[in-house]
Amino acid sequence: MSQPGRVDRQQAYLLHAQPYRETSLLVEVLTPQHGRFTMVARGARRPRADVRGVLLPFQPLTLSWFGKGEVRTLHTAEWNGGVPQLAGIRLVCGFYLNELMLKLTARDDAEPRAFTVYDQAVRALAVADSLSATLRRYELRLLQALGYAGSFACDQHGEVIDAAAGYLCRGGALAERDAGFDPAGPFLRLPGSELLAIEADNYSAISTRRAARSLLRLLLTDLLGEEPLASRELLQAINAIAD
Repeated sequence: MSQPGRVDRQQAYLLHAQPYRETSLLVEVLTPQHGRFTMVARGARRPRADVRGVLLPFQPLTLSWFGKGEVRTLHTAEWNGGVPQLAGIRLVCGFYLNELMLKLTARDDAEPRAFTVYDQAVRALAVADSLSATLRRYELRLLQALGYAGSFACDQHGEVIDAAAGYLCRGGALAERDAGFDPAGPFLRLPGSELLAIEADNYSAISTRRAARSLLRLLLTDLLGEEPLASRELLQAINAIAD
């Protein structure tokens, strides 16, 4: 007999897990076609459970589930492999990826581009030399995928950014050429050359990585408020990655 709402063999990542009842887990997962949602993994905490060693964070998974309510039920889980386990500061960065995804996305709102951005960031975190560039790339691409940020190739009037000019950046708005006065509200002054480097995904210069960090902090604070992360310790650890 078929199960209502059955969905088979979907790509997924586990964003969060917590104990549920005596032997189960309540997990938050991200998928490309079904977005972010919650499911219960029945018996997952039992010593001999098939999924006990499979439901791992920062690992590509293939999941099947059933149910149409707010909480689905996990049917099967497979580990796809191919991504080294994150450890140390890379693991802290991974928690940051999850924190942003959980805060910026709505449940059951499928956005395949957001899944792709997350998948690329997880894989890059495991091997990247510059964690700062990986985080900035993730922040910007996620904001763009969700419609919270635009291109930095042109200013608010549609004119191409001039590498030799200065620009004002404000949350939720495209850059505008710096006219020499301070606008109301939070803002950031950046040279056009840095905006163009960010647009070109070129974080090879320390100055660009630092400019991108300031710019993304401005955009994220506009969306999430002054304390977007769950813990002060995590925020300090991420902000310490300046280079």
